Amino acid sequence: MAQIVYGIGSSHSPQLSMPAETWHLRGEADRRNRELIGTDGIVSGYEELMNRRDDIAEVAKEITPEKFEKRHKENQRSIEKLSAALYKAKPDILVMIGDDQQEYLRDDNMPAICIYYGDDVLVKGRSSAGATSGQDSVPMIGYATEDKTMPTHSVLGRHMIEFLVESEFDVARSSFLDAGRGRAGGGIGHAFGYVYHRLMTGNPIPTVPIMLNTYYPPNQPTPKRCYELGRSIRNAVEAWPEKARVAVLASGGMSHFVVDEELDNMAMDGIKAKDIVKLQQLPRERLNSGNSEIRNWIVTAGASEHLDLDYLNYVPCYRSPAGTGCAMAFAEWS
Repeated sequence: MAQIVYGIGSSHSPQLSMPAETWHLRGEADRRNRELIGTDGIVSGYEELMNRRDDIAEVAKEITPEKFEKRHKENQRSIEKLSAALYKAKPDILVMIGDDQQEYLRDDNMPAICIYYGDDVLVKGRSSAGATSGQDSVPMIGYATEDKTMPTHSVLGRHMIEFLVESEFDVARSSFLDAGRGRAGGGIGHAFGYVYHRLMTGNPIPTVPIMLNTYYPPNQPTPKRCYELGRSIRNAVEAWPEKARVAVLASGGMSHFVVDEELDNMAMDGIKAKDIVKLQQLPRERLNSGNSEIRNWIVTAGASEHLDLDYLNYVPCYRSPAGTGCAMAFAEWS
């Protein structure tokens, strides 16, 4: 019988792979974002957000070069720790939970849940001389220059699709990545690309990528549904007749593009307590945009419910006076 023996959670922000001295570039780009979700749940542009904040002096302490460098080093230590721990766990297969941001799945067909069960995936490389951080040419730490093809586990992927359908989940499926669709040019989306570049640093581990629609209303899975999906993923793995060690991974989160420490702590408290009620009570109006990737963590928490949360590090990385940035989190269950 296959078993989930290890769980892992990691943010996947470009800020994680940018030198600390370039973080301000992301902050400057935030000034052009008209859909920033404040900690009050109100969606607005940068100036409106700035005018609503009453903690400007406190935020100013978080955006110094010294604080950028401190947070950067803390992030890199956690990434290295999780990469080493992943290989120490020796999984035969890695089930990855991530979101697709119009990279492959588009508005002409945006399923709530899509499982990829092809034979391999293309992972796009980034040139160290011309890699983009989203708006500027910035070297990306840990990213390979060339594209590469990585193995997936089509047999477990198909089994999982069939099992989840029997469990009353309406699952979309994909067996190849169309080069004519999306911004990724046929490659797997950035939520998964981050895992291949930054965490899967040793021998390739066959994967089952699960794309969750966290970002785009109106068919985002609820937190409760996400937790139940995680539980059903575990049941699917255990119902697979092959003997295999399986790991499950959440890619993304915590809050961004405005750091919302209150929301993050609510989510982490629910995850630590294995409390589906606490997670269901997360304020839905604040669980959109980048914050929505907390859903990936909730799925992984459900799949890892039988394991112990051994490590959880939270690093709120502010990058502008208005409190924009990305709150990073890193965790492992074993």
